[in-house]
Amino acid sequence: MTRRPKSLEQWVEEVAAHTRPRNIHWCTGSDEEFDTLVAQALADDTLRPLDQERYPDCYLHLSDPSDVARVEHLTFVCTTDRDDAGPNNHWMAPDAGHAKVDALFAGAMQGRTMYVVPYCMGPIDSPYSRCGVEITDSRYVAINMKLMTRMGDAALRRIEADGSFVRGLHSTGDLDPERRFIMHFPEEMMIKSIGSGYGGNALLGKKCHALRIASYQARSEGWLAEHMLIVGVESPTGDTHYIACALPSACGKTNLAMLVPPASQPGWKIWTLGDDIAWLHLDDSGRLCAINPESGYFGVVPGTNEDSNPNAYRMIQHDTIFTNVARTDDGEPWWEGKAVGEPAFDWRGRRYDPNGGPAAHPNSRFTVAASNNPGYSELAEAPGGVPLTAIVFGGRRRELAPLVFEARDWRHGVLVGAGVASETTAAMIGEVGVVRRDPMAMKPFCGYNFADYWAHWLSFTERSDRLPRIFHVNWFRRDAEGRFLWPGFGENLRVLRWIIDRCEGKIGATETPIGYLPKPGDIDTEGLDIDAQTMESLTAVDIDGWSQEMASIGEYLESYGERLPAALRRERDRIAAQLAEAS
Repeated sequence: MTRRPKSLEQWVEEVAAHTRPRNIHWCTGSDEEFDTLVAQALADDTLRPLDQERYPDCYLHLSDPSDVARVEHLTFVCTTDRDDAGPNNHWMAPDAGHAKVDALFAGAMQGRTMYVVPYCMGPIDSPYSRCGVEITDSRYVAINMKLMTRMGDAALRRIEADGSFVRGLHSTGDLDPERRFIMHFPEEMMIKSIGSGYGGNALLGKKCHALRIASYQARSEGWLAEHMLIVGVESPTGDTHYIACALPSACGKTNLAMLVPPASQPGWKIWTLGDDIAWLHLDDSGRLCAINPESGYFGVVPGTNEDSNPNAYRMIQHDTIFTNVARTDDGEPWWEGKAVGEPAFDWRGRRYDPNGGPAAHPNSRFTVAASNNPGYSELAEAPGGVPLTAIVFGGRRRELAPLVFEARDWRHGVLVGAGVASETTAAMIGEVGVVRRDPMAMKPFCGYNFADYWAHWLSFTERSDRLPRIFHVNWFRRDAEGRFLWPGFGENLRVLRWIIDRCEGKIGATETPIGYLPKPGDIDTEGLDIDAQTMESLTAVDIDGWSQEMASIGEYLESYGERLPAALRRERDRIAAQLAEAS
């Protein structure tokens, strides 16, 4: 039996005494254990079988209808000093946070099995990886953690060697929304989540550990925990460049991570190293390298089909846990946008009524091992990670932001990231064009004050002169009739090629107050139904519009008060002055 650290055993005993489970199961991470857990989940209806001929080893989980998404208003960062959490987080004093949830945890696991889930975020033998242990009374969580992380005895051995781990305590409780809280205690490296079984609230290795706690930990240890995909772009000559991209919700993140090169780009290959989270570290030579702390995907499934994202669609044909999708009469999973089949039962398990709302919940999910992806790169397990050629930020902007531009330097790039914004759609809130700031796509996930976070980003210029270049993309420009100007999807490879050419010094660029933009003809448009005038629109700078944007960014930054880095303020002022001069 793998040795268990005394500090871990003591914590497990304390939790058991407080929550009073029927029994305790220490997860080993073996395939046999996984099969047993699945069989038990099928027996108690936690999972339901799908058509095993068409979807082998695929199962369906239906959540309580009140428990189908992250609950930001019930998610707290508990630091001693309120300003350390910052205005970007809901704050509660640590003592108050513990008292509130500990009262709810008292006896919460009676009659249930308590699962002890040791896990490693990142390759087991990577110096950049960090470990955690989640204690949970949810068999569904234990099954998903097997797919999402390096879970079990190997992680336990790593914890024994490291001597430290993030503590995560979870119970579904009674699923009462009034008794639901997700508490983060970054100073204690601890998470407490109760009242929810939904992935983002219950799979504590994901957003809770890998972003909120890890971002706080990263600042003290000198690295970055980011809401970024990691993709490898291989040229026809065999050269591969790795790019990390931060894109807010509804901005094409998953499609970019799993991009399939179109027929118009022969010889190019895309390798997926991560679709959601990246941990960035400087190696001994000063290069910024990235690992994906996860080993699986917990993705939104509606809209996924053979055309929109063929790699994602193919990888969920087997060995997948579906959550809150619909079912066909013959037991196949179904969701809006699947393009084949007809729903018979909706995500609540009821007979589907076309007038009763969507068949699959809009936030329905799939959980699957990363190795299922046809574009999976084995370098996802490389202990040293992969060196980054570029960092890309992006947002959904109907008019203002060009298709792509490059920041002048790292400091300017930090401002570009801090100013990331997307315009809402009617489907989101009923009003089109409302700009919402989402710095570095980390608004819901940064575990400390954004002002301190930006200062940490800026500090990297003092530690390396080999940092990757920073870019901004916007796939969503439209014309006066509302039609997209850029085709997007696989054709976005053409923009990635321009980014790589810039990083390799192969092409020049047009210098503007907001950064470097492509020159006419530098982005390959051969075979596209797109003319020179459209490309000119996609790569132009609206001086007056950007002057207003810089004023808006300035107001947003100043809302962080005296902690705002002076260098970031100076950078914004510099660009604003150049725009005023150009105007």
